Amino acid sequence: MAIKTSELNAKLFGKANKRRATSPVEAQAAVKEKAQVIELAIAGKELVAFELMSIPAADIENKTIVFAQNSREQSFLNEHALSDILATLKERGQQYPAVGRRNKEGKIEVLDGSRRRMSCILAQKDFLIYVADDIEAEHAKFLSDVANTHKPLSLYERGREMQLKLDSGQATDQKSLAQMFQCSEALVSGALKAAALPIEILTTYPNVSDVGRPTIVKLHKLYHSLPKKSQTLLLEKCRSQQGDIWKQSGSQGVARLTKDVSTQLEDWIEELYPTETKKNTDKVDLVKGRISYLRKGSSLSLSLKKVDDETMQAILDFVQSKID
Repeated sequence: MAIKTSELNAKLFGKANKRRATSPVEAQAAVKEKAQVIELAIAGKELVAFELMSIPAADIENKTIVFAQNSREQSFLNEHALSDILATLKERGQQYPAVGRRNKEGKIEVLDGSRRRMSCILAQKDFLIYVADDIEAEHAKFLSDVANTHKPLSLYERGREMQLKLDSGQATDQKSLAQMFQCSEALVSGALKAAALPIEILTTYPNVSDVGRPTIVKLHKLYHSLPKKSQTLLLEKCRSQQGDIWKQSGSQGVARLTKDVSTQLEDWIEELYPTETKKNTDKVDLVKGRISYLRKGSSLSLSLKKVDDETMQAILDFVQSKID
């Protein structure tokens, strides 16, 4: 006959190692003490029992998966992105267990703790996780969203969530998104641009969360100015050298490494511009030291030095006569 974990603990230790959490504070205390079983009211509804499990380091990737609706992009999780918890985990092991559910295939879906999961994989440490059965999708999404508030999402991840709201009709424009996500319209614009960038470009960075809005906006403009063939070549280059840029850099610190990656990406994009476009963007001296012009697409910029008022007016009149 099967014996419950609580009964087993009672037999072994003389008491049931079971905690009922009715508030976030109680839940955190129970997790910190690694109670064998926690009963938690999900979204304020029925109590669900979570049992603590330890997954051997060698089995984490085979026995666990990350919840499909988790907003955090798993391909961004590397040693730099996880540096805030990786060092402690290597020294002391996992301090706080993750939370998950068992799916129909018998695998454990990680709802809260995808960063801890990847850190355990990288550090080759056993993975602690509270697991429950029969958690429906709505409650699983609730647990996953609550978990992601602990570590802010990157601009790309936020933009992906915003784009889903637009696609589903829950939001109609950037203004409504700003109200929904309680942020500025400028941040919404930057986040949507980040979500529109291919993930191959973003995964070249050591930590995507450190890539700011100005860089995202610039990359978005440069990438989408390339012809389709050049875009494909750029993505192939990013895939083939993923991680190699910052790993081979002699710079110290994520900020400097991030700048190095941005510079390399801009150089690659510049190399992939069509030759005729490059020629058109070169500055040309018409009269050395005095008159030069710059042709970019259909735009023309003229620079003149040592021009008196009479000559200036004559030039302006001529230009106006040609444009009118």
